[in-house]
Parts: sequence; C-alpha cells; structure tokens
Amino acid sequence: MAAKKKTKKKATKKKATKKKAASRKASKSRESLIVSSKVKAFIKSQSCLTAGDFLTALNEQVYDLVATATTRAQGNKRSTVKPNDL
Repeated sequence: MAAKKKTKKKATKKKATKKKAASRKASKSRESLIVSSKVKAFIKSQSCLTAGDFLTALNEQVYDLVATATTRAQGNKRSTVKPNDL
C-alpha cells in the first residue's frame, strides 16, 4: 500500500470589498481628532448603539468647529484659540 501525501492548501487573503475599500479611502481623507473607542464607550453607556458612519461625521463636525474657532481667533488678531472662540 502506498501512503498518500496530504497537501495543505495555502490560505489566501480575502480582498476588501469595494464598499469597504471606498469607506476606508473616505475616512482617511482627514486625520481623526477624536478617540473612537472613548466615543463608542460613552454611547454604549447611554444604552445606545453607534452607526458605522457616525464617527466619521463626528470627526468632520470637530474639524469644522476647530476651523471656525481658529478663524475667529485670527480675526481678533490672536494666535491663541480660547474657549470663547467656540
């Protein structure tokens, strides 16, 4: 009786779907200014769930808020952004 050799199949990496790849490109357009895990933990502590696109939208809101504050500080001839610029 001849012994049969068992061949192992190589594991292939799965390619990201178009939808996931597109969302990764969109989320990498700006560096995150928020701590995603902390935001998710807070939302969970309020007995709610976090939508997949919520953190991206929140990050965009933070960028807009900071941009407005810096514009206001520069308009007042200051280089320091203060709480009242919000």
